[in-house]
Amino acid sequence: MSDTPAYETEILRTGSELEAVDSIRAVVDMLHRGEVVALPTETVYGLGADAFDAEAVGKIFTTKERPSFDPLIVHVPNKRALHDVAQVPEELERLVARLTETFWPGPLTVLLPKAAALPDVVTAGLPTVGVRMSDHPMFKRVMKHFGGPLAAPSANLFGQLSPTSCAAVESQLSGRIPAILDGGACGRGLESTIVRLHATEPKPTIEILRPGPITAEDLKPHGKVIFAERNEDVEAQSPEAPGMLASHYAPSTPLRLLSSPQDFKPEEGKRYALLSYRGQEKDGYLDLHEWDEISILSPGSGRVAEAGIRLFHVLFQLDQQGFDEIVAEPVPDRSVGKAILEKLRKASFNQ
Repeated sequence: MSDTPAYETEILRTGSELEAVDSIRAVVDMLHRGEVVALPTETVYGLGADAFDAEAVGKIFTTKERPSFDPLIVHVPNKRALHDVAQVPEELERLVARLTETFWPGPLTVLLPKAAALPDVVTAGLPTVGVRMSDHPMFKRVMKHFGGPLAAPSANLFGQLSPTSCAAVESQLSGRIPAILDGGACGRGLESTIVRLHATEPKPTIEILRPGPITAEDLKPHGKVIFAERNEDVEAQSPEAPGMLASHYAPSTPLRLLSSPQDFKPEEGKRYALLSYRGQEKDGYLDLHEWDEISILSPGSGRVAEAGIRLFHVLFQLDQQGFDEIVAEPVPDRSVGKAILEKLRKASFNQ
């Protein structure tokens, strides 16, 4: 943290309209001065800076301790602004128009060739940029008054849990940034889906690079959907898009993702917490051990959408309690469950 300026981080409230107006004005002023500020989106809190200010974007990397080879997502204030930061190949124009019409504003990031004017630091020198348009009301108001695109990865220290509340941001970045805009809990709870597009026949291909709230089922009406192959050795090379490193989204407490109940062999004297999908005995995990804590993502019948919303919040709470290990049940490998499993795999990488 020696290269990171020390701040007395201010929490900017939005509980009333008067508070919101004053807070948004303060945030926009900071952004115009080249500062980085934590902002709520519908997915997770983001760490925003002027996307066309290379020095300001550099502060994001320093603040997060993020490696310079890991690219950032750019958020645009409206659909027209997509063309300010990216180029849309002619053969993909119809598909991009359909996807943005259907899913923007919302948690879909589209990977496209970058515009020449966008600083290379944003894309880590890659020729492509991930672009999305947030649906969070406070983020949208900031974007409207700021008037331009923002580079905004998750507002956490690199590799750690993505924050879905103001308190979670504060626990990691207090003293590193001038302000956090408190917009309450994030409604989606998982980072945006990232897609790469291919002009194939008889219909275009939508390749999901990072699963998220927009699922394969949501995307199928617009093209053939495939999933990018997971590369467990991606630490050794430059990722193609944000959030693709093998080790990521990890609590400070070691986390282990089980494939089946038989995989768990407790060590004597260790304190274990169970991250349960739906908290049902018939799944075979509740009675495996006298758990020191059991947290349930979707109590009862189990709904992957609810589990996705609660994932980072529940992990954040467990991480504060000093367990020796968090043991996670698997979730169904479908819909939003694919995104949850990816987060849990990355959190358990190298554990």
